Amino acid sequence: MQTVLRYLSALTLIACLCLPAHADDNLTGEWLGELTTPNGELRLLIAVSATQDGDFTATLESLDQAPGQLIPVTAITLSGSEMAFEIAALGANYRGQWNGETRSYDGVFNQGMALPLSFARPDAAADAAAMIEGMDGVWHGMLQRDDTLLELELNIETTPAGTQITLDSISQAAYGIPVTSLTRDANSVQFRVPAANVVYQGRLNAGGDAMSGAWQRPGFDDADVTFTRIAAEVAAPVRPQTPVAPFPYREESVRFDNPGAEDVWLAGTLTLPAGDGPFPAAILISGSGPQDRDETVWTHRPFAVLADHLTRQGIAVLRYDDRGYGESTGDFASGTSMDFATDAEAALDWLQTRPEIDTASIGLIGHSEGGLIAPVIAARNPSVAYIVLLAGPGTTGQQVLIDQSIANARAGGRSEANLAALQTLITEIMDVLRAAPDEASARQALDDRLTADALALLGATPDQKSMLINQNVRAWNRVFLRFDPAPHLAGVEQPVLALNGSLDIQVLPGPNLAGLRAGLAGNHDATVLELEGLNHMFQTAQTGTVPEYAQIEETFNPAALELISNWIAERFAP
Repeated sequence: MQTVLRYLSALTLIACLCLPAHADDNLTGEWLGELTTPNGELRLLIAVSATQDGDFTATLESLDQAPGQLIPVTAITLSGSEMAFEIAALGANYRGQWNGETRSYDGVFNQGMALPLSFARPDAAADAAAMIEGMDGVWHGMLQRDDTLLELELNIETTPAGTQITLDSISQAAYGIPVTSLTRDANSVQFRVPAANVVYQGRLNAGGDAMSGAWQRPGFDDADVTFTRIAAEVAAPVRPQTPVAPFPYREESVRFDNPGAEDVWLAGTLTLPAGDGPFPAAILISGSGPQDRDETVWTHRPFAVLADHLTRQGIAVLRYDDRGYGESTGDFASGTSMDFATDAEAALDWLQTRPEIDTASIGLIGHSEGGLIAPVIAARNPSVAYIVLLAGPGTTGQQVLIDQSIANARAGGRSEANLAALQTLITEIMDVLRAAPDEASARQALDDRLTADALALLGATPDQKSMLINQNVRAWNRVFLRFDPAPHLAGVEQPVLALNGSLDIQVLPGPNLAGLRAGLAGNHDATVLELEGLNHMFQTAQTGTVPEYAQIEETFNPAALELISNWIAERFAP
């Protein structure tokens, strides 16, 4: 989930005049920058460490979009006169020169557009949060603009470090959005949501358990929002299935190379059952977007839960961070599904070298995009013993995205007439992207097609046009749109278990399971099942909508876990 800078649009580049002075002798530690965008300011924190070789490593944290999410910096050059770095996972780079007068690196941040940005040492005193009395708890509110109704929750908690506040946009499945500048003067309350360029000004009622006020965003009419306190304390999400040590198995941090890709080293976790082995094994392949080895989403860790279950059943499991994410190296932003397939093959090659592993019993378990990748590998690599497809596509990439877009729009309450127009538009856009021979022509064609009316139908504002173009012209998107799983499925001779939840609205069960059955018709050991009441994440759900994922305590349906482990054990007994 590439959250950093998702709200940016192009600005005029402002040149910086830099004085010939030098930065501090010790260049490690934290450097804070504030990026001004049309939708408000975003604070970016670079944490720099020195290596034994005298080089530097660093991570980037977007304090106002994804606090706590540390994005690896692919390469950084840092001296008394210059700071330069690249972030492959975001397709971003920065170059700045030391300004002795302001004691900052002044330069330009690029992520499909150029924006001025300066980094300086953070002022801890200035960043310290104030103590706000009488506000702690969970506050629920509803925001309505035209026909759109958004469910919001404020989470306010006071600690010795001050009063901290975050926003959950439940309807948009956006959680933990940073909120800043919380102030209270008697019954007057004000705060900012930098990522959305929102200011809220409200007043508490006499009882102090409700506040009403104006939700203000430039370019939009003020909206009246009343927040009501529904809980006195902010409770951490309950995730009862998250594995907790000590474990009845061995856990090992590992690292392996993809020799066919430049600078790609994959870092992961290998779990081994108790005993000497050799054990059957599974390699877990994540879904789309940069994912860590646990496929972490909204504090759920589905791959950790799956690995824990399988290993307890005598099956070794290898899971790894996607290239350019977590502790893995490489350029995620430029990668396609076919590139990520080579990462999984590198995992397979490495696992075959482990003496604890039964090399004739190594399979692939792919979720979502991983369910696309697994058949590609199995069809060309007979050393794969089996594959398990969790919400894997059975139709073309274009059809998957069309079905997904319409299903989510319908769940959001759009009329059937609106959905018909939306489907026509999305199909036209995807046809344009598929036909484009290269990124430049795709960019031009999409710029022409995204008229003001088209943006409105997509639910986007004019200042989001650049962001939409940048996202959709990526090599990954253009390759995915052209992908047809049928020839790969037809080439899979290994045992296959394909599962999909009946409430999945990201990879719809009807068309995709039908496509899988057709593609695997010649396979002597293919099981294709629809699991009633499960969503895309294989949680027991009510609606299957994305906002529901975070609200469900269950991470992975236990019956589905048993189905997977029993199916593997029947064919490759531990």
